[in-house]
Amino acid sequence: MAVGRRIATLFPHIDTQDMSDLGPSPLVSGQELHVRAAREAIHAALRPITDTMTVPLEGALGRVLAADVVSPIDVPAHDNSAMDGYALHGAALSADVPTVLQALPSTVFAGAPYGGQVAAGECIRIMTGAVMPEGLDTVVPIELCRVDGHSVSIAPSVLRAGENRRKRGEDLARGGVALPAGRLLRPADLGLAASLGLQTVQVFRPLRVALFSTGDELRTPGQPLEPGCIYDSNRYSLLGALQRLGVEILDLGLVPDDPVALQRTMERAIAEADAVVTSGGVSMGDADYTRDLLAKMGEVAFWKVAMRPGRPFAFGELKHGGRSAWLFALPGNPVAALVTFYAFAREALLALGGATPNPLVTLQARSLAPLRKRPGRTEYQRGIVSRADDGHWQVQITGAQGAGILRSLSQANALVVLAHEQGSVAAGEPVTVWLFDGLV
Repeated sequence: MAVGRRIATLFPHIDTQDMSDLGPSPLVSGQELHVRAAREAIHAALRPITDTMTVPLEGALGRVLAADVVSPIDVPAHDNSAMDGYALHGAALSADVPTVLQALPSTVFAGAPYGGQVAAGECIRIMTGAVMPEGLDTVVPIELCRVDGHSVSIAPSVLRAGENRRKRGEDLARGGVALPAGRLLRPADLGLAASLGLQTVQVFRPLRVALFSTGDELRTPGQPLEPGCIYDSNRYSLLGALQRLGVEILDLGLVPDDPVALQRTMERAIAEADAVVTSGGVSMGDADYTRDLLAKMGEVAFWKVAMRPGRPFAFGELKHGGRSAWLFALPGNPVAALVTFYAFAREALLALGGATPNPLVTLQARSLAPLRKRPGRTEYQRGIVSRADDGHWQVQITGAQGAGILRSLSQANALVVLAHEQGSVAAGEPVTVWLFDGLV
């Protein structure tokens, strides 16, 4: 079946006009699917979880807000000083001659509002965060004041009326949305919620993700390594990637190339998880029973994606026993497995957990060497990004880029993303990079 019609059959709710088989399309290269088209198909199909729970702030880091956090108070709750200095009537300031005021003997501290009056021609010492005395609208920093006993002199034009005063509600007005639903909570968000007097927030329950590797040749570290066998690295790379997303992980270990074992594992995964991430078993050379089994258990699309590494990829909804789970079947090569996770699964799993889409931040860096690339596929090359002497970002590729060379990915701190339509890159030309520290 042609590419556009196959996607329309499996995902009838997405617009496949740009994937039409009736003529040339920017989304399809022969029978290979454009990375963008694969991402769009995945996100159009997803149905995020809806179960919610209330958790204390101290347990909310990395969780996804299920409802807006609405401020019950004004922030700040009152006009207050942004500086240590002297509070005064801004109208008293002169632009031509020094302003001389009489300082009251009191000092206004944070948490101890001043109940008296400050008359014209007077000022009062005030500390950062203290409530502004009634009628005063300006604070002159202590370092801009010349103090002689109780006389305070301020040079002309050093500040304007209203400066260094934080107005009530200027950060957040009562009834305003402090944090929107769908936000993945970060440390500063917890502090913001606490500043509103909140003790708990409503969040989505954690997404449950089942993970396993397939292959008769795989062994778990610690087991004897027979001839022709290799240690399973994919599961450990993917475990780390999933842990960064704050999901609950069901580690189902290694599954042999056996239809009965695979079906039992899939049935358990569907029964206990919302999504299933696997590596291996989706390339053209893999056993037919894998495809037959997945086709029997749901609507799964086996795609050849126009990308390197990571050409074979499968996605769809599995069903068993009245439950369903989303399948992300990644290639078996170690680098390809992790790259396809970042390209397709990471953002999709966040969306399934209720998070608002938040694409990875990219930056531009100069390539220190020429990069060979043919148009017609998206390439992800491993690189080391650093700051050049002129202050600009630069990137150096980490040697051989084979899909099985995991060491090159371990040495890298970024992925160089060469776009589908892009050709070879000359040394000194800018390229797009994903920083690994952003893959959280």
